[in-house]
Amino acid sequence: MRNDHLNTVVKLLAAFLVISVSTVVAAVVLRHHPALVTPAVWIRTPLVAASAAVLLLFARRAAAGHRASFRRLRVISIVVLAAIVAVVAWPGAFPGWLRVEQAVCGVFMLSVVVRTNLRSVRSAMEPVSSATLGR
Repeated sequence: MRNDHLNTVVKLLAAFLVISVSTVVAAVVLRHHPALVTPAVWIRTPLVAASAAVLLLFARRAAAGHRASFRRLRVISIVVLAAIVAVVAWPGAFPGWLRVEQAVCGVFMLSVVVRTNLRSVRSAMEPVSSATLGR
């Protein structure tokens, strides 16, 4: 079960990375429209793309059984989700198109957070104790 959920997380984060990199490209294409590409967009979009790449790396390692990567994935995905919620909810701080894009990314991240925090996935990633081996 753990691998099914983590393999889905890898796919979700790959899609998140594609969307995030596409958003950076869109900012470059729209750079001559200051109402659409504000300084906040120039700061936010590369950071989101970088965090998506890091999350994908951790997810791939977690799916391979690396517990430390799984813990990092759980923590960072919650932080990224909180940042996305703030961007979407903060009126006037970001252009509407970026808020819509972040809302879409937020759906992906919510699914990642839910899946990585399922009891069955967490317990499958816990180390095997000597007490368990004796049973």
